[in-house]
Amino acid sequence: MRAARLIKMVLLLQSRPSMTAAELARELEVSERTVTRDAQALSEAGVPVYAERGRAGGYRLIGGYRTRLTGLHRSEAEALFLSGVPGALREMGLEDAASAARLKVSAALLPALRDASRTAAQRFHLDAPNWFTEPRTPELLPAVADAVWDDRRITARYRRGEDEVERELEPYGLVLKAGVWYLCARVTDAAGAAGDGGFRVYRIDRFVSADPAGERFARDEGFDLPGFWAERAEQFARSILRTEVVVRLSPAGARRLSYAVDPVAARQALAAAGPPDGEGLLTVTLPVESEEVAHEQLGALGPEAEVLAPESLRERFAADARRLAALYGQGAEGRTAIRRPDVRPGPPGPMLDA
Repeated sequence: MRAARLIKMVLLLQSRPSMTAAELARELEVSERTVTRDAQALSEAGVPVYAERGRAGGYRLIGGYRTRLTGLHRSEAEALFLSGVPGALREMGLEDAASAARLKVSAALLPALRDASRTAAQRFHLDAPNWFTEPRTPELLPAVADAVWDDRRITARYRRGEDEVERELEPYGLVLKAGVWYLCARVTDAAGAAGDGGFRVYRIDRFVSADPAGERFARDEGFDLPGFWAERAEQFARSILRTEVVVRLSPAGARRLSYAVDPVAARQALAAAGPPDGEGLLTVTLPVESEEVAHEQLGALGPEAEVLAPESLRERFAADARRLAALYGQGAEGRTAIRRPDVRPGPPGPMLDA
């Protein structure tokens, strides 16, 4: 542990003209007293660390000293390619590897380029989760990530409804979608490997356990993680649209439709619609998940959309209209208390397992 810290201290001093004890302590996550002891240890080992006292003082390397400890380990090189997603690195347990990789790269750069990582971080940042959601890191994510990096089989137990299912998996890749982590894996046991080459998608927050099976697997080099995920995500989006509704839209409603419902379904419905009627209204047949979800989604369009079918959904909106008329048909002083109808929550994130 201390040896790694001493190496990091040398790399920090090599990448900057000088650093104060407080700056080094913050970077190394130790006390300033520990920094002083480490600097003395480096000096005794032959590393020319020079301490300048005073308010403007600090530590620096003298004599143009350059360490040769800048070769990247494999884990550091892999983490470096993910350095634009710091939250994901932290959740997978790769934050230290990425930090070491960035330091080594910085130490190898010319002095004029050593602020490149800082200037890039000031200009670009990726924030993956949705608004108004509190992302939670699955407890088993680091273990699953280790298995993915190492091409090592795992025995996983996960929740499916009220039951628990056990599968032998070859973990191929991780996907972070809207703050939720998914594992793309090939099922190797006979119970779940039928069809599609045995590849499945699992939500990691539904894993109960993920134990290494011991042996490594031979990765299919033809497996394309982005392509596989795009295909499965589209299949999932289409699979939940099991109901159709007929809607008449004003021009404003047609423009806003893709913001209220599934964008692909909206575009396809608009493309398949005939010409507007004499009033300029467009009638579309729209695939939706359920009447409950359609009621919530299409309600965002207000008077710019009229549901024609099914009759049960049309009656829901007619009841909404009557309640709104009762609310707004009288002054605020004589208004009765608003009673909120039962609202079913929206659909959960996908769980595309077998």
